[in-house]
Amino acid sequence: MSLIDTFFNPEVIASSLPALLRGFLNTLLLGVMSIVIGIAAGLAISLVRLYAPKPLRWLAIGYTDIFRALPVLVVLILIYYALPFLGIRLSSWASAVTAFAIIMSAYSAEVFRSGIESIPRGQFEAAQALGLPFLLTLRKVVLPQAIRVVIPPMTSNCVSMFKDTSLASTVALPELLKEATNAQSLYANPSPLIGAALVYLIFLWPMVRLVSLLERRFKDEKAR
Repeated sequence: MSLIDTFFNPEVIASSLPALLRGFLNTLLLGVMSIVIGIAAGLAISLVRLYAPKPLRWLAIGYTDIFRALPVLVVLILIYYALPFLGIRLSSWASAVTAFAIIMSAYSAEVFRSGIESIPRGQFEAAQALGLPFLLTLRKVVLPQAIRVVIPPMTSNCVSMFKDTSLASTVALPELLKEATNAQSLYANPSPLIGAALVYLIFLWPMVRLVSLLERRFKDEKAR
């Protein structure tokens, strides 16, 4: 059998395409849900770490440190396979979204913290001189500037999260890699796996280039 027939069999790829597209939609949905929840939770955690009373700050620091240190797969397996021993049973979808959102929130919290701390202290002092309340200062003055700073690293985290969704196949969630693996077993041919890799590449490569563009633009603005 030739290399083309083994890895790029057009008939096998065409037959498996509906399954790959179905898996891609699940991957997209899983990634978007995890990112949205993770970013929102990460922002809240970063604010707790920066401005809450000291005991809550230590809790926020512990949360971000622990879940940035743990591999995503370990968190996913603990939620899906270990929690049932405590009587907590989550579906594949709920387990995957929970695990990925937890990891995303830990990384997002650190990115937001760095972005907020990069804003000059004079911004707070100027807002206080104008009589603005603290929460209004955060919402109107600090966060809009911090968000511009965190967009490049946050976009990079989103790319990583979409790639990590392939780990959801370990809990039988029918995302792109799981569908490709099933098709590979059905047709006894690795072409569906190559097809899945191409789908990931087509989807994520523009986001990778976007990260580079945003980083370059931010560097140029900072140099002015």
